[in-house]
Amino acid sequence: MKSLFFDGRDLFIREMDIPIPEQGEVLIRVLMAGICKTDLEIVKGYMDFKGILGHEFVGEVVEAENKSLIGKRVVGEINCPCYRCSFCLQGMSNHCPTRTVLGINNREGVFAEYTTLPERNLHIVPDSVSDEVAVFTEPVAAGFRILEQIQFNPEDFVVVLGDGRMGQIISQIINPYVRRLVCVGKHTKKLFLLNIIGIDTCLLDYWKDKNLDVVIDATGNPTAQSLALDRLRPQGTLVIKSTTEEQNTLNLSKLVVDEIKIIGSRCGPFGPALKALSEKKVEVEYMISYKFAFEDIIKAFEIAQSKDCLKVLIDFRNKKG
Repeated sequence: MKSLFFDGRDLFIREMDIPIPEQGEVLIRVLMAGICKTDLEIVKGYMDFKGILGHEFVGEVVEAENKSLIGKRVVGEINCPCYRCSFCLQGMSNHCPTRTVLGINNREGVFAEYTTLPERNLHIVPDSVSDEVAVFTEPVAAGFRILEQIQFNPEDFVVVLGDGRMGQIISQIINPYVRRLVCVGKHTKKLFLLNIIGIDTCLLDYWKDKNLDVVIDATGNPTAQSLALDRLRPQGTLVIKSTTEEQNTLNLSKLVVDEIKIIGSRCGPFGPALKALSEKKVEVEYMISYKFAFEDIIKAFEIAQSKDCLKVLIDFRNKKG
């Protein structure tokens, strides 16, 4: 099969053997995959990963012990834990110390014609959900993770920092639960897209709000977290969604004096994400900036780093030409 391989320095297309599923795993033909901020950070050195990148996908099961799965369209949770350690037994399998993570840590990813995942990681995609929408399941699930971590007050004033992919998704998910939500960003065109679907926005240069109840950092820029701390009310909450190779320093005295809560937030539940996508409670198609054939995936990575770009998809369904 053809795959996109990262050797720690460069990306290149490489011929590899089709993976052989281990016990309990299925073989999946990748239909479509998405490039996300984590992928872009990995090629800068984040996680020291080498191998096949990619973790956002929709695919078709072609080989499985459970024959009823063959031919089904699926999306897959990216963490593959042991289910035996103390963390797993406490319901914290996403933090299993021996877990592998699809395209991120010790498990080959989905920028390839085929991939494997444990059967228990899979979720069947409803017929009403297109491949282009289904490929957003993983980042939408990450947005729903915030609702598992925070009990929002209906009177809360929430700011989402960042107008990129995650900022757009999170804003849609949280908006119905609070009195007011504003997405703050640097890009007029991206903010306008949120305005169209009814989300309030503000350009960073004009952002004056203070004493906020919750700020959610989805910028991918570690300096944004210090800015967020300055805008929170005492005993407010900062949610950090960004993972970057670049390090950051925070004024910890501010946390103590104002008793600020910081919550790191990562992977989330696929069930609510698929339901929201199927019911169009979270809109995602408007974010698709480009679709590339797999043969053009290296060019796609270059385009994905553009500030004006929201989402780049890799389409494995049709060969170029």
